[in-house]
Amino acid sequence: MNQTRLVLRSVSGPDPVDTESCGLLQMISKKSIWFVLIGGANTVFGYFSTLSIYFMLSPRVHTFIIGVIATLLNITVSFITNKLLVFRTEGRWLSEYLRSYMVYGPVGLVGATALTWLVDGLHVNVWLAQGSIMAAVAVFSYFGHSKFTFGRPAKQPR
Repeated sequence: MNQTRLVLRSVSGPDPVDTESCGLLQMISKKSIWFVLIGGANTVFGYFSTLSIYFMLSPRVHTFIIGVIATLLNITVSFITNKLLVFRTEGRWLSEYLRSYMVYGPVGLVGATALTWLVDGLHVNVWLAQGSIMAAVAVFSYFGHSKFTFGRPAKQPR
């Protein structure tokens, strides 16, 4: 099978840049696109699941507890979709699941606290409060997952 190699010339000089070594860039780009798509679906799910739980439980359950319940559900859904569709890692289900809590857990607690503060303290509409929290979580989660949850340790030199 004939493989085509693309060689780019740098602007500053005639030295060729071999893009065969740029396979990593293509992989990162593809993974980033999938993360945005799946992350978008997870964000929509997280937004509406949190609102649904809020409207079902808010008269009887404190807003912070509602935020924690929603966070547990949303972390699980996000973990499964990211593992299977974005990062496509094999095995290590329990360790990666626990690591996803290390990424999302602190953010989830901050989110539950922010939801309580915004809705109960400042009387911001729950729709607006949850939307602003979800935007911040989306940005943080990409970096946490790519570097920690699904990241592989660098191979040690022999």
